Amino acid sequence: MNTTPVDGPFPIRVNVTPSGCELDISSFLFKAVFTELITKADEDPEGLVEELKDMAELLRSAVHQGRDSHARHEFDARMVQMLAEYAGDGLIPVYGAQVGRLRDRLAEIAAPRPVPAQREGSAA
Repeated sequence: MNTTPVDGPFPIRVNVTPSGCELDISSFLFKAVFTELITKADEDPEGLVEELKDMAELLRSAVHQGRDSHARHEFDARMVQMLAEYAGDGLIPVYGAQVGRLRDRLAEIAAPRPVPAQREGSAA
């Protein structure tokens, strides 16, 4: 199995799965998201804990009250804010040569592959 990363500002590993692929974005999570959370915890530990406790309370309320509740809408809005603050809106920058390598890796994975049973059946 080819596990060569698509290198770039945040290396992305693209791994084959039986039904498609999985994108390993752990580098992005490590360098961007967790670093931002750790920095916030260092600067304002009480504020971060309170923010997370509020989110947990909203989530419990949203689960209990249902999909169209005020708590669900508030939780979703706050998650969008947190995504912007801690994870660059959830967007992983891919540019330059990395775009082509990602395209090539996905094209390689998407190419039709014979199923082992089909190969055996055609050899008979």
